[in-house]
Amino acid sequence: MNPDDKSLFLDAMEDVQPLKRCADIHWQPSRNARAPQRVDMLQLDNFLTTGFLDIIPLSTPLEFRREGLQTGVVDKLRLGKYSQQASLNLLRQPVEQCRQMLFRFMHQARQDGLRNVLIIHGKGRENNSHPNIVRSYVARWLTEFDDVQAFCTALPHHGGSGACYVALRKSEQAKRDTWERHAKRGR
Repeated sequence: MNPDDKSLFLDAMEDVQPLKRCADIHWQPSRNARAPQRVDMLQLDNFLTTGFLDIIPLSTPLEFRREGLQTGVVDKLRLGKYSQQASLNLLRQPVEQCRQMLFRFMHQARQDGLRNVLIIHGKGRENNSHPNIVRSYVARWLTEFDDVQAFCTALPHHGGSGACYVALRKSEQAKRDTWERHAKRGR
């Protein structure tokens, strides 16, 4: 780079601010990962609701299971037996920011064909504390995604009651891959 180009670049970048909290989302590469395709946020409408909220008491573990999901899957999820392919950290974020971050994260997870993710929402000492309000919203929002099969409170080493494991529906491509793999074995 010649000095004039460097000078032009530095002039153009002088008012640029670094992204804050860019470490909030962590993607783990899978064995058959291809280059992730980014979701065009302008094409999506965030349907997550923010109206009246029933606060979930801190003593109540977060749990959800879609009808028809095998009990063994939920048991393995609760025991942390599925590896977490990505995580989202919502700690100390305003509710609306959490809503936007969760929406983008879940759409990207679906696009990348992920099956198990970890959401770190935090916990407060009181039922009406900000972390518990975020926790209660996360529990509501996750049920609003059709691809969420189940979620439950994480094990202590993954955040305990301040985090939850989320099991996502298998993508159509993953279903085809599984079918093909089993069909080849049967020959």
